[in-house]
Parts: sequence; C-alpha cells; structure tokens
Amino acid sequence: MSKSDYLENAILNHQLGGPDYTRPPTVWVSLWTVSPADAGGGTEVVGGAYVRFPMTNNATNWPAAVAGSKSNGTVITFATPLAAWGVIVAFGIHDALSGGNLLRYGNLTTPKTIDIGDEVSFPIGDLTCTED
Repeated sequence: MSKSDYLENAILNHQLGGPDYTRPPTVWVSLWTVSPADAGGGTEVVGGAYVRFPMTNNATNWPAAVAGSKSNGTVITFATPLAAWGVIVAFGIHDALSGGNLLRYGNLTTPKTIDIGDEVSFPIGDLTCTED
C-alpha cells in the first residue's frame, strides 16, 4: 500500500520542523475502478448507493503495527450496490467522507466486478498498510 504525496509531506513536516500532523479521528475507505497514484488521479466509484466506508481511527479498527505492517482489525462492508460499480481494481483511505485528502491506496490482488446487489467486504486483516 502506498502513501499519497499529501501524507508523505505531512509526516515529513511532523517529524522535521513542523507543522505537526494530527491523525484524523475517522478515516474512510474507498473503492476505485482506476487506481490513484501518489499525486492523486484515478477514478473512484460513483453512484448506485456507493459511499466511502467510515472507520473510527482507533486501535480496535487498526490494531498495533507489527514489523512495519498494520491491517484492519474489523470487517469492512460497503453499502449494497443499487447499480453496477464496475471492475474494482484498488482501494484508498481518506481523511474525509467526500473530497478531502487521499492518505493511502493499494491495488487489489485480484480485480473484482461489482454488480447490483453484490456484497463488497474486506475481512479482518485484508487491508494492509506497510512501511519500509
């Protein structure tokens, strides 16, 4: 999983000279039909009852990192699609329900076509953030 340019700069500023970075109290998981990049871009799903999935940014939903890796500690289940969402190729983590800043993103191991009524879910441990 990659960090966006926004988050890279915020962390560098926090560690060296400020301003300090304040972690958002809630993060929102998003789905993408075209993967974003560090500078942004990509195509996030729209319509058909799609909304980013909210997660309180705490140690229950994001347990402690181990060996430079941190994964979701609770199941992430999106609203049931009321229209086809297309082929999902990536996910993101944002600091706002809409707009805001992309913090991290990653490509799915296997893209998945989402049609009306499909369940879109990530089991515990499926979204992993790493640092090298």
